[in-house]
Amino acid sequence: MLTVARIDLRRLFKSKDYWIPMGFLASVFFIGLPFLLLTIVTSTTSSDLVNKIGEVLQTLPGPVQENVVGTTPAARGAYMLSVYLLAPVAIVVPLTISSAVGAHAIVGERERGTGEFLAHSPLTEREIFMGKMLASLVPGFLATGVGFAIYSLLVNMKVGPLVGGWFFPTAGWWILIVWVVPPFIALALSVILWVSSKVRSTAAAQQAATLVSLPVIFAAYGVSSGLLINPVIAAFGIGIVAWILAIIGLMTGSRSLSRESLLGFGGDG
Repeated sequence: MLTVARIDLRRLFKSKDYWIPMGFLASVFFIGLPFLLLTIVTSTTSSDLVNKIGEVLQTLPGPVQENVVGTTPAARGAYMLSVYLLAPVAIVVPLTISSAVGAHAIVGERERGTGEFLAHSPLTEREIFMGKMLASLVPGFLATGVGFAIYSLLVNMKVGPLVGGWFFPTAGWWILIVWVVPPFIALALSVILWVSSKVRSTAAAQQAATLVSLPVIFAAYGVSSGLLINPVIAAFGIGIVAWILAIIGLMTGSRSLSRESLLGFGGDG
């Protein structure tokens, strides 16, 4: 399993066509967009904009209003933006990056002509599948860790002085990153890898990966927002369900991989 993952990762990080666009994507969502929005909110001098921020805060659910920190509308708006509105980025970005790897993980072996080596290797189908899964997870988790660290530093530097000091990451964000993000990504990848073993081209696998990722992203958006609003009640229950579904997906997906599919005889689409 580790050998398969190591070979895939070595090939992946040598491919500038992959990591340059993915690095740019992560930079935009973890750094560029938050920096722009927080700069606008924290440096605003327009009374109209401040009043609109105050009006938005009044429409938030009660638990959110109680948790928002700050003595001015601008400070409270910046806190709300950094803690609540940008939270789904922590799931969307790594899921997008990992999905791009998983989509061609198996069908790519056939297209490169290397599937025959795996098919005739002493590795079991489950070891091959889990190796591909690990190679797909690492880029997404790496982007999450680095992006989360930079985002935390950015948020504390931009918003911290307005709310009384460094405040990020909050308990909800820790739960989101450690407990919720991993099973969501694993669940989506288990389906994407299953699709990659069935289709006959990388293009078809990428299209299927997009269809799989969209509902997971929408679900993750709602889950992440709910967790940050009331993390104590919702977090562990949602996390347990997500982990159970991810384990079922991994077990089902690993059984679906066959040596025939690596050779190009098991694809259906």
